[in-house]
Amino acid sequence: MDKTNSRAVARKNLRKTVISLLLILFCTFMLMPLGWMISTSLRSPLKAFQLPPSFIPTEINFENYRQAFEKVNFLSFIKNSLIVSVSATALQLVASSLAAFAFTRINFPGKNVVFIMFLAAMMIPGQVVSIPRFIVMSKVGLINHHLALILPAIFSAMSIFLLRQSMMAIPRSYDEAAYIDGATKLQCYLKIIVPMTKPTMMVMAMQTFVATWNDFYGALIYINDVDKMTLPLGLVQLNGVMGTGSKAMIIAGVVISLIPSLLMYCFGQRYLIEGITIGGLK
Repeated sequence: MDKTNSRAVARKNLRKTVISLLLILFCTFMLMPLGWMISTSLRSPLKAFQLPPSFIPTEINFENYRQAFEKVNFLSFIKNSLIVSVSATALQLVASSLAAFAFTRINFPGKNVVFIMFLAAMMIPGQVVSIPRFIVMSKVGLINHHLALILPAIFSAMSIFLLRQSMMAIPRSYDEAAYIDGATKLQCYLKIIVPMTKPTMMVMAMQTFVATWNDFYGALIYINDVDKMTLPLGLVQLNGVMGTGSKAMIIAGVVISLIPSLLMYCFGQRYLIEGITIGGLK
């Protein structure tokens, strides 16, 4: 009996070891491009693309980062991207959570029909509405304005759908207890629903921030002035300034553009895992 148990434990430990090694290899493979970019950004232009390539730089050189801020107004690009991304993320969370609260906690005529229309909007590709959206933005005078990037990002059928599903898992007994104590619907939304859906909202915030931060297509259409460009367009400007020159400096700019997304993931991964777990349990 002891031998059988020991063999089972040994097989279990071996299986865990194999799975761990496979995960380490997979993570290493996925992180190789990021490591190569960071390594290349720290090399001198002459050694950036030498053959054969090497992942570990022989010398640490931050000159590429300094030049990236000197050649173009890189701080302005970062500021514009932060304004657009933070504003779009915050407004989308407010609008989506209020809409999801209405769909789950308020009875009004045609609620199911309206929700189906919201779901139908998820099947429409963004490229289809790009021309009508541009016409609307030009009519209201928002071309070359950050609002042209912020306002379309406020509506998200996916965020409304996921938040609605998360709110449906909250028992209505919490609402009834709050109403008995004299709470209004707004107080119930702020003090009960929002705290209990925080993991889902954090997942939506991470996805919205990263998508808005990396949005090149929208910025290319609506933004014309260099001082209003976001970071994706700023990297194109950096490439245009350098021409066929130092590609290592351009890669340094790309590495800088990755920092906010990585920070969002590092600070929000706990909520990301919790949100996925809650969705799986549901």
